Amino acid sequence: MSDQSNKYLIVGEDGITRCSWGMSHPDYIEYHDNEWGLATGNDIQLFEKICLEGFQSGLSWLTILRKRENFRKAFAQFDFNIVAKYNEDNVTELLGNAGIIRHRGKIEATINNAKRAIELVEEFGSLAAYIWQWEPSTVEPHTGKGEYSHPIPSITKTSLALSKDLKKRGWKFFGPTTAYAFMQAMGLVNDHTVGCAYRQATIEFRRNFKKPEVR
Repeated sequence: MSDQSNKYLIVGEDGITRCSWGMSHPDYIEYHDNEWGLATGNDIQLFEKICLEGFQSGLSWLTILRKRENFRKAFAQFDFNIVAKYNEDNVTELLGNAGIIRHRGKIEATINNAKRAIELVEEFGSLAAYIWQWEPSTVEPHTGKGEYSHPIPSITKTSLALSKDLKKRGWKFFGPTTAYAFMQAMGLVNDHTVGCAYRQATIEFRRNFKKPEVR
């Protein structure tokens, strides 16, 4: 049943209140409960999400989520040190892989971005150290005075700046909307709706998370 007082929340059959999108399809529940919004400092996981957000462009996240294991197999578990060495033969093979999104531009962007990720590691010590510099000091989707409001925007000043910086560094398929979706998913912001059972857990997780430092 739904919470009629807030269209952004739904109470599930298990009695747990979640963000409404997290209950919009059964495949979303585990992702919402166990991944979305949790602070992530693992380079491979961060790179995977950047790539998958790029593949999502023009599609639904549900489509990508259902193909995620196929993507992992196709792109060496998103080890960017391996993906950076992919060549035209690999691209041809990937274009014939029905288990992923067969889009040449997005495939080639993933290989390009793997090379750019290595450059960030060389400059900052880790991909995570670079990414976490972009954690907003204030909660941008709000008024700036602490009030939580809806609808949450798809682009913020930080996501625009992050996208612009990565573009300058040669990254592809990572616009400001993609950047903000990435920030939400990787825990740089906490956009679990107030009243969602997982909002406070996400806050606690971030509090115990050690922010990667530039080396």
